Amino acid sequence: MPTKAVIYSRVSTEEQTTTNQVDVLSTWAKDREFVLTGIYQEQESAWRSGHQRELSCLLDDARRRKFDTVLVWALDRLSREGPLAILTLVNRLKTCGVKVISYQESWTEAPGELGELLYALSGWVARMESERRSERTRAGLARVKAQGKTLGRPPDSRDKRKRRKRRCLTVF
Repeated sequence: MPTKAVIYSRVSTEEQTTTNQVDVLSTWAKDREFVLTGIYQEQESAWRSGHQRELSCLLDDARRRKFDTVLVWALDRLSREGPLAILTLVNRLKTCGVKVISYQESWTEAPGELGELLYALSGWVARMESERRSERTRAGLARVKAQGKTLGRPPDSRDKRKRRKRRCLTVF
């Protein structure tokens, strides 16, 4: 029986696109003879807990046993909240009989406790990378503010375009 797989891709802002991730993972799934049954695409920061609607839909579908495997570009696409968040997600999926395989981290297919240790380490690295990026951003904002420049949007301004409501956008 062929492996049923889905793709989960995430970018942090609406200016970015998941196309690169989805294209590579689709080809990878085909090369491995996986049957691709869905694609979950997110345009949300991994730090904004509770806002990853596509991830929630993926978890709901995993409980319904709609697939066996989740393909991700890298584990930090799941979460940047650290080792516990990554391990929790991977274990939640494992209890549903679903495996997480990362394109960038081939060790995700390693069996046993070594895999758990590497998941934890990868989660820690993702969190540290995100924290360093935030520190650099805060330092840059502080420098600009010290130069007397006003930060943020002008008072009483509004979005020019209407925000769209997000819902599960599973394909197939």
